[in-house]
Amino acid sequence: MTIDITTTQVTAVVAAAIIVIDIVIRVIAVIVVPRNRRPTAGMAWLLAIFFFPVLGGLFFLLIGNPKLPKRRREKQAEVDEYIRESTHGIERVSDSSIWPAWFDGVVRLNRTLGAMPLIGSNSAGLIGDYQGSLDAMTEAIRSAERYVHVEFYIFAYDRTTAPFFDALGDAVARGVEVRVLLDHIASLRVKGYRKTLRRLDAMGVRWQLMLPVQPLKGRYQRPDLRNHRKILVVDGEVGFLGSQNIIDRSYNKRSNIRRGLKWKELVARVEGPIVSGLEAIFATDWYLETGEAPLREIVPLGQEGEAQDLDCQVVPSGPGYTNENNLKLFLALMYAARERIILTSPYFVPDEAMLRAISGATQRGVHVELFVSELGDQALVYHAQRSYYEVLLRAGVRIYLYQAPYILHSKHFTIDDDVAVIGSSNMDIRSFELNMEVSLLVRGQSFVREMRAVEDDYRRDSRELTLDEWMRQPLRSTVLDNLARLTSALQ
Repeated sequence: MTIDITTTQVTAVVAAAIIVIDIVIRVIAVIVVPRNRRPTAGMAWLLAIFFFPVLGGLFFLLIGNPKLPKRRREKQAEVDEYIRESTHGIERVSDSSIWPAWFDGVVRLNRTLGAMPLIGSNSAGLIGDYQGSLDAMTEAIRSAERYVHVEFYIFAYDRTTAPFFDALGDAVARGVEVRVLLDHIASLRVKGYRKTLRRLDAMGVRWQLMLPVQPLKGRYQRPDLRNHRKILVVDGEVGFLGSQNIIDRSYNKRSNIRRGLKWKELVARVEGPIVSGLEAIFATDWYLETGEAPLREIVPLGQEGEAQDLDCQVVPSGPGYTNENNLKLFLALMYAARERIILTSPYFVPDEAMLRAISGATQRGVHVELFVSELGDQALVYHAQRSYYEVLLRAGVRIYLYQAPYILHSKHFTIDDDVAVIGSSNMDIRSFELNMEVSLLVRGQSFVREMRAVEDDYRRDSRELTLDEWMRQPLRSTVLDNLARLTSALQ
């Protein structure tokens, strides 16, 4: 018996299969996507999958899991517990009777989430000059006697950073232990990646890629989960952290050079016992990448105090933690503010909680300012950020646009006249969920005054955006901004 299968029948079978696959993908998506995910992100993923079932489903499988591998998260939890136990009762702080009433609760929050204690008797200074910060770090390396620990999101050997690399090489030559951590994908994407690694090898530096995406070597996780930290520690006595990477301020990109773009950064140089806190972050990341546990550097041991007497607390965050440590710190401080909040962030894409915290602050009479760049170097984030300007302006936030050709890349904020935060974390969903970040909470009016001077400089070099000006934006810009805002939730 012969069965004739016509083209029409084949087409009908294929069409039916496509419909079944489409329905199955949608049903599975409704069950899987929203689980343990913030509602906005879940809705964005569902919209992507419902409009483009196959492509959206594949994209979700690639980057839909915002967590690091389970074994790595377990190792992070082990280190955190070790730090809590080893630093129990180590807090040595200034007179807590002069603290703001809310400060102790913020410190307890950070201790619970990130394990690190608040430590007093520290000194800190700010460096806002790009070359000046490179020079200061290079000089610190040249004075190293025991070890130099370097951890940066982007680490590149070029004409600008050559003295920094030379200082590392000289340190190795005189017997100083030098270890370098650099983010794999971020450093790979910049010019001269192979030359940088060859230079490190030639100098005898021990280096390790952070969060490598090397599936053939058995090392893989979601490719856009990155280590965004920027830390330098020398001999456990002086430390640096902030927004600046080790690369020329043009990032060696032809498009940046053609547009004349230059990055504006802010770096904190710290001394005192808090340096051991930065050391603990480096030691933990080195352990997570190599399996080597330099326990002598994981424990923040007390050192001699400094005259400035600042209370400081290191706050690590990222996909290795079960909570959004940096976001919860930022929200706690915004709700605590009584007089003013001054925010600086190159990528400001707040979630609903942060928008409520900011609007609530202005409604209770707190003065709120936001410094962002007039220009953007990342189109999607830039346009997503712009989509929030109207609601912020209507809430009473004063927005200052740092003028071209500079990209304001600094990441810091101040609360009243008592507390400041500086570090690597932007105020966007990527920094809250996907990037490993480090922030430094500082209580001390002398440090806040120095930060106020930086903010005054920003204000002089910026122009204020008004609601009237913003409402004259062309429709095409509004549409583009809102589309970018939707994509920002795909985390």
